[in-house]
Amino acid sequence: MSMNKIFLIGNVGRDPEMRYTPNGNPVTSFSVATNRRYTTSEGEQRDETEWFNVSAWNKLAETCNQYVTKGMKVFVDGRLSTREYTGADGQQRTSLDVTAFDVRFLDRTADREEGVPPGTGAGDFPAGPAPDAVEDLPW
Repeated sequence: MSMNKIFLIGNVGRDPEMRYTPNGNPVTSFSVATNRRYTTSEGEQRDETEWFNVSAWNKLAETCNQYVTKGMKVFVDGRLSTREYTGADGQQRTSLDVTAFDVRFLDRTADREEGVPPGTGAGDFPAGPAPDAVEDLPW
């Protein structure tokens, strides 16, 4: 048995682009950046960014095309693959590609501004309390 599974939480780097396969299946592509801050052995703080190309298919593609926007924070559940190619500068490069099984929208304020119903993303999940209602929680 084997498994290829990746979870990403990051920011969308470009607005999605939707296209259709010759069979008429929609596919939407966008990029996601993840960031990591660490301290070197010399005590210097460094930031590291990894970029992933995300593809969503069929109904998920339509939902992502409608609601995903550059800069929003998303959770992506998918399968990772790598692709080697030669860049315009002649350098050999590796692309990190993710085929998404699910995409969740984590920017609650962006959802409200865009008219996305609370508690929705590409997959349904319960909405958390509104930020101004946190003080009313019993714990």
